[in-house]
Amino acid sequence: MTDDAARFFVLTGGPGSGKTTLAEALHGAGHACSVEAGRAIIRDQITIGGPGLPWLDPAAFAELMLSWEMRSHAIARCQPGIVFFDRGVPDIAGFLRLSGLPVPPHVHGAARTFRYNKMAFIAPPWRDIFRQDQERKQSFDEAVRTHGAMVEAYREYGYDLVEIPRASVQARTTFILERVGASEKPRSETRSPTAPRRPGAAP
Repeated sequence: MTDDAARFFVLTGGPGSGKTTLAEALHGAGHACSVEAGRAIIRDQITIGGPGLPWLDPAAFAELMLSWEMRSHAIARCQPGIVFFDRGVPDIAGFLRLSGLPVPPHVHGAARTFRYNKMAFIAPPWRDIFRQDQERKQSFDEAVRTHGAMVEAYREYGYDLVEIPRASVQARTTFILERVGASEKPRSETRSPTAPRRPGAAP
């Protein structure tokens, strides 16, 4: 594992499990966080009338996500300190299997090349907070199946999954920061307004 991989921590799980809200909280605590590929790609594809949507062409959607995640990984290497990722490359393998599609060799290669800390965090399905919207069309049952697919994918690529408790955002944030040996940074400690920018976010 490279030095960079040691400081990269993934948050994964099914849709509607509070993962992205938690990533935003970690960002608000002064840590760099990536932007989730899925929602951003869906939003962009809808805007331009593109075909790369999970319900139209899941294989094309997976390729767009792969490019996004590799770019986020590269950007994160320029960020100081711990970086949290709102999903990672192994999620793409999980998504493909969930869609009934084979995982191509280049996706396996990417998952083995673009590495994160061996300790990965997974948000469990949580019916009380699950909501559908224009970009999240899955049912709760599909969210549960997605969770299972992510567990399988991350374990396949050698990660140790830590389940995030079903608790308040603050409690979840504290839980993760304690386990990675980090803390919430006072605003005065951030180097500049752009220091904790989420990798993958538009400048």
